[in-house]
Amino acid sequence: MRIVIALGGNALLRRGEPLTAENQRLNVRIACEQIAKIYPNNELVIAHGNGPQVGLLALQGAAYKEVPIYPLDVLGAESVGMIGYMIQQELGNLVPFEVPFATLLSQVEVDINDPAFKNPTKPIGPVYSKEEAERLAKEKNWSIAQDGDKYRRVVPSPLPKRIFEIKPVKWLLEKGSIVICAGGGGIPTYYDEQHNLRGVEAVIDKDLCSALLAENLDADLFIIATDVSATFVDWGKPTQKAIALAPPDEIEKMGFAAGSMGPKVQAAVNFARNTGKDAVIGSLSDIVDIVKGKAGTRITNNAKAISYYS
Repeated sequence: MRIVIALGGNALLRRGEPLTAENQRLNVRIACEQIAKIYPNNELVIAHGNGPQVGLLALQGAAYKEVPIYPLDVLGAESVGMIGYMIQQELGNLVPFEVPFATLLSQVEVDINDPAFKNPTKPIGPVYSKEEAERLAKEKNWSIAQDGDKYRRVVPSPLPKRIFEIKPVKWLLEKGSIVICAGGGGIPTYYDEQHNLRGVEAVIDKDLCSALLAENLDADLFIIATDVSATFVDWGKPTQKAIALAPPDEIEKMGFAAGSMGPKVQAAVNFARNTGKDAVIGSLSDIVDIVKGKAGTRITNNAKAISYYS
């Protein structure tokens, strides 16, 4: 099968963990150990988040006063190169030596008039206490929002419209390469009045862009790998239940939180609805069983109604 895997931020850096290169490499290695298990007889395309990394680069840039801080699109490109390098190296140590790899910087078109630019919601960077977040927001003119029991900086998150490098991805797959692309949701770009392509200060949702990537590549399966085993109703309550199968229209109506499971469900719905293929949300540690159809929440047109794990 041709499988597109969207790695959650937890695959690169666990919540609250120090943003060190060593921690990131360790987490990438753990992720790659799972991905390597499904490489035999499959074509793999790997997308990933970059919220903590791009936020760290912004903080590091702000600490150097000699030049203005680089814009988010440029920092996004920097982070994608770093993460892709780590994935290539760690996964390359686990699959046969002759398997080729490529990391592509993916420019993704957005609408400069997208309402997201007036309503920043995408968290980036580390977590802060309320007091520290409010201080930084005042100092740096940030927008901040609550994230669990902490706070984070939030930036605009426009919808992805087009992935410009989709042809090179297809060419690489035809040559047997494992491709790492659409990192961080891709680099947000738009056409100006002179029809020149420009970067823009934003971060595209990784899952929504990965769904578009999977659709454009005619993927057989789209996996959103996260740190929970499935999509749950009544999460955190005694009545919580894990969804096993769901038709796109039915799960879309359930109204999952915009700051956590909501974009993942919407991305899976988009892929299943537009392609007729299956999308699965589940734990990276269960990826072998996900491919076999034995784990995760499978959003599929073959389901007649929502069913739950017992």
